[in-house]
Amino acid sequence: MALLQLQKDQPFSLDLTLSCGQVFRWDKNPDGWWYGVVGNHVIKIRQDGAALSYEGVPERFIRHYFSLDTDLNAITASFDCDPYIHSAIVQCRGLRLVRQPAWECLVSYICATNSNIPMIRRRIATIAQKFGTAIEFEGKHFYTFPDPSSLGDSCPATLSECKLGYRSPYVLGTACDIPDEKKWQQTMVSLPYEQARRELMKLKGVGPKAADCIILFAFQKYEAFPVDVWIRRIMREHYLKTLSEDSALTGWEYDAIRRFARQHFGEHCGYAQEYLYAAREG
Repeated sequence: MALLQLQKDQPFSLDLTLSCGQVFRWDKNPDGWWYGVVGNHVIKIRQDGAALSYEGVPERFIRHYFSLDTDLNAITASFDCDPYIHSAIVQCRGLRLVRQPAWECLVSYICATNSNIPMIRRRIATIAQKFGTAIEFEGKHFYTFPDPSSLGDSCPATLSECKLGYRSPYVLGTACDIPDEKKWQQTMVSLPYEQARRELMKLKGVGPKAADCIILFAFQKYEAFPVDVWIRRIMREHYLKTLSEDSALTGWEYDAIRRFARQHFGEHCGYAQEYLYAAREG
């Protein structure tokens, strides 16, 4: 078991980071240990104060995945610009955005359309179990997430067994549209935010919100500001009071909200979004 001492001046909350809705393949045991599969690794990790105990990956992997190499204080200070977001920052101190594997993140947010988090988790787990590779860890089987070719070679009937509903052809079609995962990822990293967003929305099943989530969580383009019903409600109640109370989120409203967020919260508005979302029921 390895031990990582956290910097005293850099806050980190493992529980907040893994439970705030940005990732779907982590589970916490009653004894405080979190288990997750990232890439080809099963990770076991827990936090006790300023120390992380973990196994399954080297320290550099933990630091990179959990963004422990970024100055979180500087990031939150950059958007600590009004009482409401300040309250969210205080409440969610130590929440960091993880660096998610891009292909898994893409499929996850296609599966997230019009769904709640438990349903998304079940879909992703079923896809991994059916098409991924089994890894035995502590007497249990965990599964890697399948690459695009593994899903692209499956027939629609087989993929439909994962209970994806209307999303099944979207996942299959997107897998076929990305024959080279590494090349696709490199291209996306090189593109500026707006262009990367447009490219993602060309893929089957990727709308504005999914595109912004993927850009934010997989490619660390922090100017992305995903808008769902929760964020729309927060923005209407605290920032954009001209938004109507009862209407559904339209494309025009979505763009108005994300433009306001970029101007109001700055270049790390995507981080601000996650703090607003995580603090919404606090």
